Amino acid sequence: MVSCLRRWLWLLLLLAPLAQAAEKTPSPAAVRIGLTPVFLDDQAAFVSAWRIYLEARLHRPVTFVQRGSYRETVDMLREGKLDFAWVCGYPYVRNRDVFRLLAVPLYKGEPLYQSYIIVPAGDKQTRSISDLRGKVFAFSDPDSNSGHLYPEYLLAKRDETAAGFFSKTFYTWSHRKVVEAVASGLAQGGAVDGYVWDTLVFSHPELTNKTRVIAESPQFGHPPFVASRSVSPQLFDDMQKALVNMVHDPEGSPMLAILNLDGFVYGDPHLFDGIAEMFQFIEARRNAASQRH
Repeated sequence: MVSCLRRWLWLLLLLAPLAQAAEKTPSPAAVRIGLTPVFLDDQAAFVSAWRIYLEARLHRPVTFVQRGSYRETVDMLREGKLDFAWVCGYPYVRNRDVFRLLAVPLYKGEPLYQSYIIVPAGDKQTRSISDLRGKVFAFSDPDSNSGHLYPEYLLAKRDETAAGFFSKTFYTWSHRKVVEAVASGLAQGGAVDGYVWDTLVFSHPELTNKTRVIAESPQFGHPPFVASRSVSPQLFDDMQKALVNMVHDPEGSPMLAILNLDGFVYGDPHLFDGIAEMFQFIEARRNAASQRH
C-alpha cells in the first residue's frame, strides 16, 4: 500500500510541471474586425454567423467591433485597437501609410462599384445634381466615397460647395438611411453606394421603389477590407485566405449570397486611384480658396 502511494506521489511530482505549463499557455488573442453600419445595417444574425465561420478558419476567437462611423473605425485601426476593418476606399487612400490592403469584394464579377445620386420617385423633373440647387441633400458619412466625396467632387468641378449649393445637408451614417431619407421626403436628394441600393432592390423593394436614380458615377474600387500594419504576416495571410476562399466554401458561399457579393479578391491599390484623384482635386481647390482669403 505504501509502495503504491509512493508511486502515485512520484507520478504527480513528474506531471506537476506539465500541468503548470499548460495553465500558463495563453489562449490566442481574439482577432478584432471593425465594421460600420454603412454596410451591415440591421444584420446582427449575419454578423454572428460570420464570426463563427471565421473562427473555424482562423482557429482563434473573432470579435466584430461595430461603430457608428468610418472615423471611429479608422481611429481604432490606427490606434491598434483593431486588426482588420471593412472600410471605404476614401479612408483607405488617406491612410495608405498605416493600412494594408487585405481584400476587395467582387460585385457583378468585378472589384468595382458606383455612387448613385437618388431623388424621390415622384420627382420626375430632376435629371442631374445640377437640378438639386437649393434643395435638401442627404450624405451617408463624411468619410464615404460614394456617400460624400463623389457628390462633393461633382460640385467642386462646377466651382461649387455643398454648403453653398444645397439649402441644407445632413449625414445619415448609413447608406440605407440615405435611401430612407429620400424615400420619405426628408431629403430631396441623396448620395448612396450603388451596391447597397442595388442590394436593397432585392431585400427591400418597397423602399427603393420610392426613390429614383438620376446619376451614376464612374466605377471605383469597391470598399475594401484593410489590415493594420501591426498585424503579423501569418495572421494577415490567414485572414486573407479566409475571405478569398469563401466563394469555394460550401459554408462561405451562402454568406456571400446574403451580402450580394461574388466573392473577395486580393485587390490592387490602383483600383482606388480615381478616389485619390478626386480627393486631391478637392484639397487643391480648398487650399487655393484659403490662400485667397
